[in-house]
Amino acid sequence: MNFEDFIISPRNFKTESWQIGSKITKEIKEDSIVLLFVSDYRGANGDAEVQDFTAVRKEFYKLSQLDFEIPVVDLGDLVSGKSVQDSHYILQEVLSACHYKRAIPVIIGGSNDFAFSLFSALNFHQKNINYTQISNIISLKQGEEINEHTFLSKIFGAKNFSIKNYYHLGYQKHLNEVDSIKLIKEVEFDIIRLAEMMNSTEKTEPFFRKTDLVTVNCDAVESFSDPFSMNPQVNGLNRREICAYMKEIGLSENLKSVGLFNYNIYSENQLNHQLLAQMIWYLIEGINIQQSHPKERHYEVFYVLIDDRQYAFKRDTFSNLWYFGDDENINNCIPCSRKDFDEAKKGWLNARLMKI
Repeated sequence: MNFEDFIISPRNFKTESWQIGSKITKEIKEDSIVLLFVSDYRGANGDAEVQDFTAVRKEFYKLSQLDFEIPVVDLGDLVSGKSVQDSHYILQEVLSACHYKRAIPVIIGGSNDFAFSLFSALNFHQKNINYTQISNIISLKQGEEINEHTFLSKIFGAKNFSIKNYYHLGYQKHLNEVDSIKLIKEVEFDIIRLAEMMNSTEKTEPFFRKTDLVTVNCDAVESFSDPFSMNPQVNGLNRREICAYMKEIGLSENLKSVGLFNYNIYSENQLNHQLLAQMIWYLIEGINIQQSHPKERHYEVFYVLIDDRQYAFKRDTFSNLWYFGDDENINNCIPCSRKDFDEAKKGWLNARLMKI
């Protein structure tokens, strides 16, 4: 496929040598971070006309490049297909090209249903995917058309999809159907309320540590004055919190693909463009930090006795992060927090850890 037929190359911006815009290129490179902007909002009752992401790019390009070593690519703007399905197909082809070069694609804009394309493209290259979604809504509606309400049920229901773990973070009880929440719990996927994510990333960090795919629904970010997202909410993660979580996403040891969906591209508010730009920047910072970590790790093992049964916790001596399990292969242990260890010493073991 000739991507030039489907992607509008970004314009050039004048930047200083210390700014991240000075190092951005326009062709997919091996082991790079690839940005692609999407204008198809039909899955969120919007339109599919090519939108202008210039305001977001201006805010992003002028941020500091610090000591980032991983190449950053801005492919440009994806041209929407005649149908939503066409857009999904085109995007999956671009994503697959990124995966072949071990690049991490970051899809910005478009409606939340494009998470389906990110999962589908990644599933072609690997199985047993760990998928983490930040969204205020858990929708498992059925339907032939793919949109922001049906995409999750299509991921769960596809026979050729291989999902190992699904983590849903930031849901708000007053916005969701009880049946959807019950169903997620019945299949033993983890769901975390917004209240448990506020003020600190410590409790939910384990849900990002080994994840392969992360999608962020911008509806989970609070809006004031001019809406930040397509379905704005007065309650949600605040500006500092969402940037902190973007850094946590970047710190994932297995990160392969990221999506930032339902951003209100129709907004003329500079502060909204700034926030989205800084979310992207913190993601890139996290990825660079993770890549600088040593590949060989050492672990301290701690044993806890609960009701005459012994449980093992491991602490990474470099990162100070915790795991649950006694398997020699750390990938077979469950990421957890120091709080999980402290509570186990008091005799209470988090039910999530018993899934091992």
